[in-house]
Amino acid sequence: MSAASTAGAAADAAPEAFARAAAHWRPASVESTGFVTADPAVALAALFDQEPPARAVGDELPPLWHWLYLLERPAQAELGADGHPQDGPFLPPLPERRRMFGGGRIRCHAPIRIGDLVTRRSQVASVRTRRGGSGWLLLVTVRHELLVDGEVRTTEEQDIVYKQADPAPKPPAAGAPPIPADLPPPPAAPWSFELRPDPALLFRFSALTYNAHRIHYDRDYATGTEGYPDLVVHGPLLALALLELPRRHAPGRRVAEFAYRSRRPLFAPAPITVHGTPHGTQDGAELGAGQAVTGTVTFAPRNGSS
Repeated sequence: MSAASTAGAAADAAPEAFARAAAHWRPASVESTGFVTADPAVALAALFDQEPPARAVGDELPPLWHWLYLLERPAQAELGADGHPQDGPFLPPLPERRRMFGGGRIRCHAPIRIGDLVTRRSQVASVRTRRGGSGWLLLVTVRHELLVDGEVRTTEEQDIVYKQADPAPKPPAAGAPPIPADLPPPPAAPWSFELRPDPALLFRFSALTYNAHRIHYDRDYATGTEGYPDLVVHGPLLALALLELPRRHAPGRRVAEFAYRSRRPLFAPAPITVHGTPHGTQDGAELGAGQAVTGTVTFAPRNGSS
């Protein structure tokens, strides 16, 4: 069978495989437990060129910084060609899948602190299909509860998008124009800082989160195999960057909820303007990383009042 025929057969099989996964794939829930230590929080603060917000027992972790803990550490032999594990509790049974971070939501019921013994309970909340511009997509929402002493401290949902790998991606043409800078933020955005996603920063974040996905540190793979114009900035890194805005500009306010969505990828090494505009009611803010990732943060009432 020719390469073209093989690619056509794979494309024909994709809707069936995606529909079968959406209809029947319901993996069992998973639970893991571990201590929250200071070193990962100190390391992430250094990546953002900030003083560590949590370094002693009892200090609060900023929202989403729990991503540095309870990491999956598969054996090297368990990784696929893209650097992701070939199998896992929440990896759908799709041929030649590609994984993208679509966004998510969190509710912060109470702080997680350095020294806490945290239990994370995870399950697939929903699985659905959609036809996208690049083909069929499988949309998987994974729900996590993080508990300390039996109390739910954080509830989180992550939206992961899977697509079938392009059998013959088109790498950027030689002599192509440079990647354009992202669109500027709204002119009146009072909160902002610049994130410079050079290869060193992307490598450090990959190492900090034990993420071996090659699109973030292997430029030859990212451009030649997956057809991106350069290294891809991590979706979780951009979500954490959004939450740097209220942490830096509204340090007296506690984040109660945060919702974010990845609308398109961003690439190294173009600088990214991370920007935010507080609501007129001062109950939250609209956040963005360029125009590629958007989010909304809601603050807890002041002094615990309703």
